Amino acid sequence: MNEEFLKACRKEKNSHIPVWYMRQAGRSQPEYRKLKEKYSLFDITHRPEMCAGVTKLPVDQHGVDAAILYKDIMSPVPAIGVDVEIKPGVGPVIDNPVRTREAVERLGTINPEKDVPYVLETIKILRQQLEVPLITFAGAPFTLASYMVEGGPSRDYHKTKQLMFSDPESWFMLMDKLGDMTIAYAKAQIKAGAQAFQIFDSWVGALNQQDYAKYIMPVMERIFSELRREGVPLILYGTGARHLVMEWNELPIDVIGLDWRLSPREARQMGVTKALQGNLDPSLLLAPWEVIEARTKEILDEGMEEPGFIFNVGKGIFPEVNIATLKQLTTFVHEYTSKKLG
Repeated sequence: MNEEFLKACRKEKNSHIPVWYMRQAGRSQPEYRKLKEKYSLFDITHRPEMCAGVTKLPVDQHGVDAAILYKDIMSPVPAIGVDVEIKPGVGPVIDNPVRTREAVERLGTINPEKDVPYVLETIKILRQQLEVPLITFAGAPFTLASYMVEGGPSRDYHKTKQLMFSDPESWFMLMDKLGDMTIAYAKAQIKAGAQAFQIFDSWVGALNQQDYAKYIMPVMERIFSELRREGVPLILYGTGARHLVMEWNELPIDVIGLDWRLSPREARQMGVTKALQGNLDPSLLLAPWEVIEARTKEILDEGMEEPGFIFNVGKGIFPEVNIATLKQLTTFVHEYTSKKLG
């Protein structure tokens, strides 16, 4: 078993800097696009053997140091009574938005073994097949709430903030229900065999530090405190959230995921003590190789200044990225850092 990723999460000495890519399973792979001609995202995730194959594909193709389970952050939401459709080119769309106290009160609870058995079965299959650690994940309450309240993707989150500011009692009830769902969902995945767990708070950068501390920090503290007992590395990631990293540094987590707006050196100079993950701008993957290599060297040199660094992109891989570029990048990261760390 290649444990370089897990060592980095624990801030232990690495023989090379481990690398994996957010959204490495899917989008950019021709084999996946062929599958999507016949099956939807939810179709694939409901077929454990097929889903395991999609998850494992980038490990075989790119030689990355960890696999991340192929699924969507909205996967558990139907179990609590919210109908969601993943529309190509749009994202999650919800026809029954949650915007009132009554709607929040109607939300149910999740029983992972009954409601998402296919997710747990996929994890069990992958643990038999993989020679690298398996990361699984969930969406954070704010990010899930943003879809549930807005009814889909948003640029400004006006309706979400309206609920938060004008009806804090309902907001905190919603956070509690989503927190309960996240804890139960995560524990079931870890029990099934997940070796690390990442929470995506993709859109929480829309909040300032003061509002994050008041409206979001309590539920995140509760989630991670509960999951801490499970004994696997915990990762938190969000985009556009440079101003929140010191709040995250106070949470009982192991790794902070950085987007391309905050470098590893800057994060550590700010006082971040957790292991770091990131942070190549994924748009750079369309640039000439010499540009990619130069920027990657900068990130790696900063990352290696202290133990506990995982190379990744600062946001997910997108369809236009050439898989040969990802393989070349992975090989470069391994070779460059093994020489430096050796």
